[in-house]
Amino acid sequence: MTRGRTSLFAVAAGAAVGNLYWAQPLLDLIARDLHASPATAGWLVTATQLGYTAGIVLIVPLGDVLDRRRLIPVTMLCSSAALAACALAPSIGVLLIAITSLGLTTVSGQLLTPLAGDLADDSDRGRVVGTVSSGILIGILVSRTVSGLVAGTAGWRAIYAAAAAAVVVCAVLLYRTIPPLAPKTHMAYPALIASVARVVARERAVQWTLVLGAAGFAMFTMFWTSLTFLLAAPPFNYPVSVIGLFGLAGLAGAVTAQRAGRLHDRGWSLPATGAAWALVLAAFAVAAFAGHSVVLILIVVVVLDIALQAIGILNRLRVFAVSPGARSRLNTAYMTSNFIGGTIGSAAATVLWSAGRWTAITTAGMVLSCFALTLWAAGRRGALTVTEPR
Repeated sequence: MTRGRTSLFAVAAGAAVGNLYWAQPLLDLIARDLHASPATAGWLVTATQLGYTAGIVLIVPLGDVLDRRRLIPVTMLCSSAALAACALAPSIGVLLIAITSLGLTTVSGQLLTPLAGDLADDSDRGRVVGTVSSGILIGILVSRTVSGLVAGTAGWRAIYAAAAAAVVVCAVLLYRTIPPLAPKTHMAYPALIASVARVVARERAVQWTLVLGAAGFAMFTMFWTSLTFLLAAPPFNYPVSVIGLFGLAGLAGAVTAQRAGRLHDRGWSLPATGAAWALVLAAFAVAAFAGHSVVLILIVVVVLDIALQAIGILNRLRVFAVSPGARSRLNTAYMTSNFIGGTIGSAAATVLWSAGRWTAITTAGMVLSCFALTLWAAGRRGALTVTEPR
């Protein structure tokens, strides 16, 4: 993994995952153009996420049994076709079908990450995987801003057309860059999908790490969902356009967190994870006093993103170290647990906000942080230790 190849993987992975978020700031615009209700347009986000979840479960495990030099570009070309269908959709019904297909096929970022781990040297794997993971995070954060800017000048269809062209370029470059790779294992497709659960069931370190990963992503979605409520209410009363800009503060976290991979390379993965969880606890403690201060909120956003993204990268690297021959399936398990945690976090944010507003959110964040720190302390010399890859 040269620096050029690593950078290409990061850009391509970020572009792929960014496709999931083009519609989020455009729902009202799409609803008006296609003569649909806002409630119906809101299903576009849900359909994309449902398709993406299905793609992670049904497509990503194929990275362990197929030549990824072909699998990844083919997957990207399919997502380009889905993007083109979104750009040309004549009705909200057609757009819902197209955007579900987009979610299903835009999983190349989750194929590139374990591939980067396979191609990297043992001494450099953390840096490489950290860089690619940061590319995904940056793609998520930037996509919302880019979507609004492009749609404001050229219409919402232009963003999907431009994304379709960009994905084709990435597919061609990746086909030329990825070396031919023999499949890591051979098994029938039903057995492959079933083996995801078996790999998790036999590895205690994976089980504990999946719980920590789900807790971290639950806190991430809980914080960002409730932050929207906070900034839209008094004393801030910010419009949606201003609230969206707070996401850019998370770029600092995404860029800084890639350094966490270097800590893994030096053998400091578990100590660094514990330090990051302590930082999460401190961030939520500060957030408890930030309900009336935009400066404190920005500090919390940056610190929390740095800590949670570092935890995510270190978790994924330890999971990858368990079984090099099953990294795509392990990535499927890790992302699925994250999605479960994220769904719980979003739902909890709504309930907690109704019950106790910002105080309830920050209290829940501190409680979850203490739970994660306790789990980390209990497992750092046993269950969370990856001793010998198999």
